Amino acid sequence: MIVTGFHASRTHRLTAGQKDANRVLAVGRAPVEHGFAHLKNWRTLTKVRTDPAKAAHFLRALLVLTNLEVNR
Repeated sequence: MIVTGFHASRTHRLTAGQKDANRVLAVGRAPVEHGFAHLKNWRTLTKVRTDPAKAAHFLRALLVLTNLEVNR
């Protein structure tokens, strides 16, 4: 299931609740998008030739290490 935010148009403005919902989605989405951007810059995914479950563990470990380094 894909969860998308609310969209405003010229004739339909967003309510305060809809703006809050969009903000909550953005807060959850940003770290994931940053993580994928880092992986693309490292070109890590192009060289992974293993079981997808093992690759997922490897990628999670890389993201944890990256977050530890960034938060120092």
